[in-house]
Amino acid sequence: MQGMTAKSAPPAARRSRGDRQREAIVTAVRELLEEQAFADLSVSAISERAGIARSGFYFYFDSKYDVLAVILAEATHELEELTHYFAPRGAGETPAAFAERMVESAVAVFAHNDPIMAACNDARNTDAKIRDILDRQIDSIIDQIIGIAEGEIAAGTAHPISDDIPALVRTLGAATAMMLSGDITFLGPERDVKRGVRVLEQLWLAALWGGPAGTR
Repeated sequence: MQGMTAKSAPPAARRSRGDRQREAIVTAVRELLEEQAFADLSVSAISERAGIARSGFYFYFDSKYDVLAVILAEATHELEELTHYFAPRGAGETPAAFAERMVESAVAVFAHNDPIMAACNDARNTDAKIRDILDRQIDSIIDQIIGIAEGEIAAGTAHPISDDIPALVRTLGAATAMMLSGDITFLGPERDVKRGVRVLEQLWLAALWGGPAGTR
């Protein structure tokens, strides 16, 4: 229709343009985090990379932290999809295969979202907002894994090394996140992720099922 302005465009068309601009902002933050630390990111730089006005940024997000929260939520959703929404161990799936599936899913998510995950873990001790965002995302994942572990315990198929399942799962989860984010404390100077992943799988298996014997 001739003479139609942006404001008079159909709602669906406006949403589509809004979605593109919002996605451009998220993409810009992902790209910029490959070049600099999150602390150094400015709204002006993000807006410029996204190709929108600074005022356009604030139409969709209140701060750069809100963009980071979206990126981390996307990573969490990706992990949920890969783990089939943290589905319990299947009838024909050994504990070893289950541990491998869960760890490998985390590996894929960290790899796909690198260096964002590494940048966030590096900044968590110096930036309270990033720490809060990460903690909320991790809590969601930990709660789901605790549910799986408690279900196995109730069925008599798991024999964890500690009765404090929440603390045990949280410790295992934290070790997994730090190792996969490239923390040199966990990987050593060689930064051999594959080597670390093999240990992670055995760690989860031994801690929750009692090691290789639990695969029989």
